[in-house]
Amino acid sequence: MSVMDYDEVYRSSRPPWQIGGPQPALVPVLEDEVRGPRVLDAGCGQGDLAIELARRGFEVTGFDISAVAIDQARAKAAAAGVSITFGVQDATRLSLPAASFNSIFDSGLLHSLHRIGPDQVDAYLAQLPVVAAPGGALFIVAVSVEAGEGWGITEDFLREAFGPPWWTDTTVEPVRVTAMPEGESPLSLHAHLLRTVRT
Repeated sequence: MSVMDYDEVYRSSRPPWQIGGPQPALVPVLEDEVRGPRVLDAGCGQGDLAIELARRGFEVTGFDISAVAIDQARAKAAAAGVSITFGVQDATRLSLPAASFNSIFDSGLLHSLHRIGPDQVDAYLAQLPVVAAPGGALFIVAVSVEAGEGWGITEDFLREAFGPPWWTDTTVEPVRVTAMPEGESPLSLHAHLLRTVRT
């Protein structure tokens, strides 16, 4: 999808990946695995995960390629009474301070880029070790090919993408993600939860 496509999706409807809060698969991570104080929500959409992280006392930055989504996220954060730095950014060409984030969350961004093509994925993957602080944690939730949607990411791809020299202690766990298409019953899709640490 292009920038315009995402803007139109956020402007005209509730995207199916916006479920009103963080993905349930991230609950155990949020409870006791987040490293602070600075946390990045990559592809933050309307900001639900970023807001939950800010409520837990972290210094949160969120970015999305959609200016409409960022406007919605800022409004949600203001209504929730939390302070978050939101900005419009392309994940393949980030303009963020190097080595500045103690935790990075990607809840659906990587698999979206994967659907576009390998050039997008490679450019994004090159950004992550730059913005992660040494010893920082990275958490990725990505829909699996096993979801049967005709797209998705394999466990092998994740393990290969997040290995040495930049990443260590990588684990990949099968989880489910929730999607809520407008006017339809909620979906529960096969997915992966990746945890890894910046060397």
